[in-house]
Amino acid sequence: MATCSPGDYLIVPRNCHISVISALVLSGVVPKYIIPEYNSGWDIAGGITPLQLDEAVKELEEDGKRVGAVLVTSPTYHGVCSNVQGIASVCHPRGIPVIVDEAHGAHFRFHDSLPSTAIEQGADLAVQSTHKVLCSLTQSSMLHMSGDLVDVDKVSQCLQLLQSSSPSYLLLSSLDAARDQLSQNRNIFDEPLAIASETKDKLARIPGISVLDLPCFASDFPAIDPLRITLSASNLQLSGYEADDILYEGHQIVSELVGTRAVTFAVNLGTRVQDAEKLVQSAKHLSEKHFFANSLKPVKENRVHGPLENISVHLSPREAFFTEKRRVKIEDSLGEICGELICPYPPGIPVLIPGEVVTHDSLSYLMSVRHQGITISGAADAELNSILVCDL
Repeated sequence: MATCSPGDYLIVPRNCHISVISALVLSGVVPKYIIPEYNSGWDIAGGITPLQLDEAVKELEEDGKRVGAVLVTSPTYHGVCSNVQGIASVCHPRGIPVIVDEAHGAHFRFHDSLPSTAIEQGADLAVQSTHKVLCSLTQSSMLHMSGDLVDVDKVSQCLQLLQSSSPSYLLLSSLDAARDQLSQNRNIFDEPLAIASETKDKLARIPGISVLDLPCFASDFPAIDPLRITLSASNLQLSGYEADDILYEGHQIVSELVGTRAVTFAVNLGTRVQDAEKLVQSAKHLSEKHFFANSLKPVKENRVHGPLENISVHLSPREAFFTEKRRVKIEDSLGEICGELICPYPPGIPVLIPGEVVTHDSLSYLMSVRHQGITISGAADAELNSILVCDL
């Protein structure tokens, strides 16, 4: 709202967080989606590239559309970082501000081995969830600004519109405590980084276990957060959900994020060496139990269709939000215009956004996650037996 007026376009990766869609509904800003690189073997979306962004800006300029801002998610929940510096170099000569959802990167500033921060790379606004990896209380976060493309007074006005007039001083004091903790110990991330590196090396040597790294993507992404450990047991013929259930129920290992083909763990300031070693030993047990047993079974066809591909937008999120709706069985929704936000959670990335046409890929993906019992956020029918569509 501080960078765009109603009717302006916001260029945004399609794997943005659910909160971005809510902001589009509130502001009346129109999205121009960029489809991030998608690895179907991992069922994980990566970042976006400066080239993709340049093409999106040119398309809108040729159509006479005004680009109010660009929003980038970096890092993603899995830790994949986009080239924010390259993106800023595309935007700033055109006077377009760059907003970075850096929710999972609040710790980047505090060790040389961590990726560069969004502000260091030229972002104009960066939103950080300080509570995710650092030690403030849940719900506490920070908004950082740099440069003069964004009006600081306008930002303050928008915050007054959206925030409570009775802020939580408990949350504010926890932010200050987290800041103080970091200022007193410049080497505070030495041990977590060493733990994460050693754990990844050990996991990668276990038969049937794969570890996500930059070579898993074709694009030249600059970094993956070294404190995120994403593993796959697909070679053991286990889905991410199956592997996660075994690790939790059999070994009391709690993951940060689980998907159809991968499980992600977050190393932070509270992670101990024995915690990481327990994960390694549990993964070894997983391998020993399933590697040879499943090698004798027919290979399961467990390919995942990218839910973010072939998107067709018929209405803006705001237009769809205020349009009359009707309920249809999910099996009968193909070709309809989605009237609600349907989002497997975690990671909080919508598969369908209000105003988008229900495609075969999105429907197949939703049917798959429904079958696996995944939590669905946003949908009125959490069981996904039906969805709301726009009644045009």
